[in-house]
Amino acid sequence: MNAAIQGILLGGEYALIACGLSLTFGVMRLVNLAHGDLAVCGAYLALVLSSALGVPVWWTLPLLLPLAFGAGVLLQLSVLGRALRGGDLAPVLVTFGLSVVIENLLLVGAGANTRSLDGGSLALASVELPGGIVVSWLRVTGLVVALVVLGVLQVLLSYTSWGRSVRATSDDLDTARLVGVRVRPVFASVAGVAVATAALAGVFLGVISAFDPNAGGTLLIFAFEAVVIGGLGSLWGTLAGGVALGLTQQLVGEWNSQYAVLAVHLLFLLVLAVRPQGLFR
Repeated sequence: MNAAIQGILLGGEYALIACGLSLTFGVMRLVNLAHGDLAVCGAYLALVLSSALGVPVWWTLPLLLPLAFGAGVLLQLSVLGRALRGGDLAPVLVTFGLSVVIENLLLVGAGANTRSLDGGSLALASVELPGGIVVSWLRVTGLVVALVVLGVLQVLLSYTSWGRSVRATSDDLDTARLVGVRVRPVFASVAGVAVATAALAGVFLGVISAFDPNAGGTLLIFAFEAVVIGGLGSLWGTLAGGVALGLTQQLVGEWNSQYAVLAVHLLFLLVLAVRPQGLFR
């Protein structure tokens, strides 16, 4: 029972890091190989802001998230947009190069030392459930934040003019242009949301565990697997995929921790072989 609860909470963390990746693929058909590195950048930026302003890391979010959104918009307008016009392979190569550049810039600017973020009292608080199961409030908060982010995105996509433009662009890019949708601002706003959610996930991951400039690759793998398992472009599918990964990792880890991560990757390969479109597409 404890492993199942911890697995669901861990799955919320995976879903939070993966939701931006799912959104960019669903709208722009872009697999951003630098997504994990952008999350790590969010953690480092939170560390810098927290130290410079002398405030707890959570108080940096009202400044950090708009900065991350703006960075995503600039990234789309300056780099990703050009790559998308270069054919199917160009975005993969460009985002791979972006990942390498980000990692090396972080190594030069921050060094290779492992860092962590101070989550204050929230990081230390816990609640005891019936049966003696102790659950971290920080991990519960991470799951709640993932649900809120996914829920808000779903509402925006379903009930706003921006959402209608995004859905039209996702369904058929050429038709969206013909009916007057301004595709360039849509892509820029989607990239901004994706980077902002990645930065938010990076902050949570930085509080829960340690991070370094090379951590982005691991984050990308888990995020990508959650997106594929849930169904490419499906937001709630991404949550289900993340929970599936978290449950697998925790339940197998209870039996033998040596095989926990391997089991996650095997689950990914199994879903890819049996239902390549994902479980919820």
